[in-house]
Amino acid sequence: MNGPEIRVEFAPELRVFLPNGRRQDGAAQVTTDGMSTLGHVVESLGVPLTEVGTLTVDGREMPVSYVPTAGESVSVRPVARPQRVPGAPLRFLLDVHLGTLARRMRLLGVDTAYESTDLGDPALASLSAAERRVMLSRDRGLLRRRELWAGAYVYSTRPEDQLRDVLDRFRPELRPWTRCTACNGLLKEATKEEVAEQLEGGTRRSYDVFAQCTECKRAYWKGAHHEQLVAIVERALADYAS
Repeated sequence: MNGPEIRVEFAPELRVFLPNGRRQDGAAQVTTDGMSTLGHVVESLGVPLTEVGTLTVDGREMPVSYVPTAGESVSVRPVARPQRVPGAPLRFLLDVHLGTLARRMRLLGVDTAYESTDLGDPALASLSAAERRVMLSRDRGLLRRRELWAGAYVYSTRPEDQLRDVLDRFRPELRPWTRCTACNGLLKEATKEEVAEQLEGGTRRSYDVFAQCTECKRAYWKGAHHEQLVAIVERALADYAS
């Protein structure tokens, strides 16, 4: 026997998650089992709850735990920006496919955990919960895992757009040049003698100002790519600094 039928309408920002046939108008007539919550219905249509803000039923705001009844009309809106995440400081965890984004976030001084090997969804979700980190991923299945502390879908495949999206959504505190882009450790000033074994002859002769990671001991100086990094930092500070 069929359960109650409801209408679910998604905001334009969320239609990217819907099947092609539903993306144009963002609406669906859904037959439920009479026991499933709004959260279950929304995710069954392809939209991770990490991306959902306000849910309204016939104009009344409802929690994801609400069980819809026959004839009701549901409106699904995206997360409000900037998104407020409980607890401080704001920290992130990125999956294996977001290495460039991780390095750029670290360049800006944002606490960003990242592993270059695939830990698997269960381990990533558990790490997010254990360290209270916002999980960033393009994997919808990972973002649907209940043990996640918090999460967000990365909408673009271009690192420049990814960074803008994350900064716009979460507005983390920016402290450029304070973190190691390789391991996320904090940087400290270093003398040439302290990092000498990492320097080739030309670098040793040409540079006098260095920093070093307090964790992995990697040395940093204003090398050939410094201007490109400065451009990334200046753009981020101009658009998103508190």
